[in-house]
Amino acid sequence: MKLHTASETISFAKELESESAKLYQDLSQRYDGDQDVFLSFVKVNGKNSLQIERAYYGVITDAIEGCFAFDIEPGDYTFEIALAEGASYSDALGKAVDIEGKMIKFYTDAAEQSKSLMADVPRTFTIIAKKRNDRIAKLKSLAEKRG
Repeated sequence: MKLHTASETISFAKELESESAKLYQDLSQRYDGDQDVFLSFVKVNGKNSLQIERAYYGVITDAIEGCFAFDIEPGDYTFEIALAEGASYSDALGKAVDIEGKMIKFYTDAAEQSKSLMADVPRTFTIIAKKRNDRIAKLKSLAEKRG
């Protein structure tokens, strides 16, 4: 089922943040050496959810909610967070990079689709996409450090 309303899309964004936080929580338990980095990602995911919610509630009206601001197929952006039992550190970081890429695509697409109807929500989505791009660079540096 496609997402069309702002409420549906905001809920989906928060779900993505929650799911990716679970991955980083798992990584923090599996790989002690970088536990602080992964736990910081979990914390930022929580902040992202709050930021999205605040932007949404700060601008939403019945008129906007009644409009169809989005045309998003959730399946294009979902991901599996489970790691294989014997997954290497490199495999785990590769999976995290792939997930970040999907989330960047979601936030970028959602921002583009809603920019003509709302200002704060697309701006927030764009900011989060940029932060996630920085996170990819951090994940890649972790892989190189251990490489």
